[in-house]
Amino acid sequence: MPSGTPKLVVPRWIQLVGLPLVLLLAWSVAGAVRHVVFLFLVAGLIALLLNPLVRGLGRAWIPRGFAVALVYLSFAALVVVAGIALSTVVVDQTKSAANRVDTYFTEDHGRPPRTNAERDVVRLQSWLNRNHLQSIRIQKQALDFLHNAGSKDVTKYTSKAISWAEGAAISVVSLLFSTVLIIVISIYMLLDMPRLARTVDRRFPPHPGSRPLMWRVEHSLVSYVKGQLLLSAIIGTSAGVGLWVLGITGLLPGGDTYALLFGLFVAATELIPYLGPWLGSLPPFFYALAVHPVAAIWVAVLFLFIHQVEGHVVVPNVMGSALRLHPLLVIFGLLAGGEIYGLPGIFVALPLLAVVRAVWEFFGDRIELERWEEDEKIPVEVDLEDEATTTTLRA
Repeated sequence: MPSGTPKLVVPRWIQLVGLPLVLLLAWSVAGAVRHVVFLFLVAGLIALLLNPLVRGLGRAWIPRGFAVALVYLSFAALVVVAGIALSTVVVDQTKSAANRVDTYFTEDHGRPPRTNAERDVVRLQSWLNRNHLQSIRIQKQALDFLHNAGSKDVTKYTSKAISWAEGAAISVVSLLFSTVLIIVISIYMLLDMPRLARTVDRRFPPHPGSRPLMWRVEHSLVSYVKGQLLLSAIIGTSAGVGLWVLGITGLLPGGDTYALLFGLFVAATELIPYLGPWLGSLPPFFYALAVHPVAAIWVAVLFLFIHQVEGHVVVPNVMGSALRLHPLLVIFGLLAGGEIYGLPGIFVALPLLAVVRAVWEFFGDRIELERWEEDEKIPVEVDLEDEATTTTLRA
């Protein structure tokens, strides 16, 4: 910090009384209007994310109002097209996968008439017998399960899967309409962003040679979003290509058909840090387990390899410079976001933490807490006449 720059010293009585009261008041108000606070936080993050685009269009002599409209129309069109396309792909391929699983468990083929699931059980028992594992007898129990429970319930479960996919598609469309309020709020914020930046710079001028506060906030948010999108694209593409290879080589029947669906799902869940990679691997694994038990092993090996590469190569190189947050703080932010606002809170937690970090770094050298001296001596006034009188009486 440059010498001679005054710091704002926070007195001890404010540290002891004022700050806790302010935190309790802010927590109470935020809890009472939690939904409104969340909408404004999301709108603010969107405005900060799109502000560099609007500013770039402004350099091309495009009025700011028209630039805001152009950016938001493009952004809205992209979201709508992506949402509709994703919903269509999810519904179509979920129906196809459900029909395939239903056929695998319920339709009889050949002589004697057996389903493909029953034939795979017989093949597995034959393989065990050929490899001197006759003591493992699973054929009777597995066939009894398929006759008594599995085949009867498959249709019910696949119907539920189709209903869930259709309901999810409807929810996506409803969510697109519910974002109108957030977009309107963020438009107002984006239109007033230059005025807000000037006000902040006038009230908290940056040090010579350093960046303004609003630039730091935008840079931290844009860097995090770029890193997260790149990470999501890398992992989703890797999972899709891996499942496609398993499909064309015959190790995962139908894997090449549903590689796009599973790859998109893995890319979407990758946006959820820590939990996302494991959530993304569940649908391909359960599909492989239903189609052929041995295929599930290959899918598990594929995702284990992807997770190892992600944890040791991709994440350190892609997200290391973008996030700049301690892992414990990341875990706390994710848990707190989920506890406060569920799954949407988890998505907003890390971008918000990145912004908070930028603000903290900006104000870190401007605010100083008054020290609490352990050996500080408190002066006490003593009346010399009373002290003399007391000494005489004792004598």
